[in-house]
Amino acid sequence: MLRFYYVIIISIPFIIYYITRMRFMMRRLDRYTDEQCYRVARGICRQVMINARIRTKIFGTENLPEEGGYVMYPNHQGKFDALGIIYSHKKPCTVVMDEKRSHMPIANEVIGVLRGIRLDKTDMRSQVESIKRITAEVKEGRKYILFPEGGYYHNRNNVQEFMPGAFKAAVQAKSPIVPIALIDSYKPFELNSLRKVTTQVHFLKPLYYDEYKDMNTRQIAAEVRQRIIDAMKEALGVKDLDKETFEVTEKDLRQENKETWKHGEQRQEEL
Repeated sequence: MLRFYYVIIISIPFIIYYITRMRFMMRRLDRYTDEQCYRVARGICRQVMINARIRTKIFGTENLPEEGGYVMYPNHQGKFDALGIIYSHKKPCTVVMDEKRSHMPIANEVIGVLRGIRLDKTDMRSQVESIKRITAEVKEGRKYILFPEGGYYHNRNNVQEFMPGAFKAAVQAKSPIVPIALIDSYKPFELNSLRKVTTQVHFLKPLYYDEYKDMNTRQIAAEVRQRIIDAMKEALGVKDLDKETFEVTEKDLRQENKETWKHGEQRQEEL
C-alpha cells in the first residue's frame, strides 16, 4: 500500500487536472467519441505508471479480434489490474466494476468517461440489467473487461474459481471470449515498496462462439480459467502456481519483495 499512498501524494496536481477534465467530459459525453474518451483514460494510466515506477510487459496483442465486440476475462490480483489492461489495449474498451469500488476518486471518473458499468452485487435485478446492457453493447461492437473472480484478496499469482454467471453476457452476445493472464499485477499496490516493479499482461487466443456454443457457462468458466493458469505457468516457468492465497500477511509480502529485488540485483551483477 505504500506505493498507492505515495502516488496519490505526488500526483495531486495531476489528479486535480484529470478529475476536473473528466467530470467536464462526463457532463457532455454525447460530444465526445469513444476514442477521445479512451485517450484520456489511457493518459491517466500512463501517468500513474510513471509516477508509481511501474512497467508493464505486453504479450499476445495479435490474438485480439480485429473487428467487432468481445469480452475480456482476466484473473484478478489487485488495484492495478484494470489500469494495466487499459494501458495495454490500444482500441477503446470499457470495464465492469463493483459498485462500491467504482465511486473512489479517479475510478469514478474513469468509469464515467468510458461509459462503464457499476455492478451492484447485492441487487439481482441490477445484475440482470447489467448483463443485458453488456450483451447489447458487445453486439454493437464494444469491448468489455469483466473480472470473473468477482474480487481479490491477496490472490498474488494464484487464480480463484471463476463465476459462471460472468460469462452470460458473452454467450448471449455470441461474441469472442478473450482470456487475459495477469502476472505480478498485485505487486504495484500490495507490496510495501517504492522500488521499480514490472507486471505482465498476456492476451490469449480467444474462444469464438463456434468453439463454446455447446458448452454451458460453468464449462466455459473452467476452460477460460485453465487457459489462464496454463499461460501463467508457462510465463513463470513453474509446474504449479502459488497455493497460498488467503493466509498471506503484509510481512510475507515485504519479505517476498526483498527477495525478489535481491535476486534481480544478483542477476544484474552476473550480466
